[in-house]
Amino acid sequence: MTSFVQKTLVAALAASFAIGSAVAADPAAKPAVAPATAAKPAVPLDKNKVSTMVGMDIGRSLAQLKDDIDVKVMEQALEATMKGEKTALTQEEALQVRQEFMQQMQAKRVAEQKVAADKNKADGTKFLADNKAKPGVKTTASGLQYLVEKEGTGAKPKATDTVKVNYLGTKIDGEKFDSSYDRGQPATFPLNGVIKGWSEGLQLMTVGSKYKLFVPADLAYGENAPGPIGPNATLVFEVELLGIENPAEKPAAEAAAKPAAKAPAKPAAKAGDKK
Repeated sequence: MTSFVQKTLVAALAASFAIGSAVAADPAAKPAVAPATAAKPAVPLDKNKVSTMVGMDIGRSLAQLKDDIDVKVMEQALEATMKGEKTALTQEEALQVRQEFMQQMQAKRVAEQKVAADKNKADGTKFLADNKAKPGVKTTASGLQYLVEKEGTGAKPKATDTVKVNYLGTKIDGEKFDSSYDRGQPATFPLNGVIKGWSEGLQLMTVGSKYKLFVPADLAYGENAPGPIGPNATLVFEVELLGIENPAEKPAAEAAAKPAAKAPAKPAAKAGDKK
């Protein structure tokens, strides 16, 4: 929260810093043309347009705080500060207000997360209870539910294997949050580096299979889910198991004949991992 507030308050200067960086010249660089034939300086930009642009940047940066600030009062403080005039608060008073405001924002965020977590948990419990009774849906001892859409004939991966898959991830309301199909290429990742529901579900599949996995929150990201997903969210994944990759077990000649593998993606990585 401290970082967020600081970035928000500093954003007002972003435009001027960007302009300064673009205009600054490299002292070691040679001029594009000889001094005698140098191009005429550009026509100065309209001050009103520049002011509008800076105001738009500030507005976007402060959008999340719109219910917590009075724009008129902010304008007065901004103008007084830029002119070096006395402001309604001293630096010490402003520091105290900033600390109290950050604490308030943090408490508000925690409360909102709690409401969202409780709602998602209740919605997920109901969804899984209804889904369990649907034709073809099976439930494991852990609570993971799955539906076989296509059964393959290949081998089944182990927990220590690396697999290649195509997948689509949605929330229970159908909102998509991740998809290898959208990226146009399969994902490759180790089963011991993903959420529990993925690790368990993929080990049920044979190569060539396509399953739909219904993953309870405690087998997904729990309360620490990424922002687009939300805390305690039950998730739905359509997964195609394309292959099992165990480079260490392949013959040396076979391994040498194939190009180096791409860095593995982690579409369903554990909380804290980058997808």
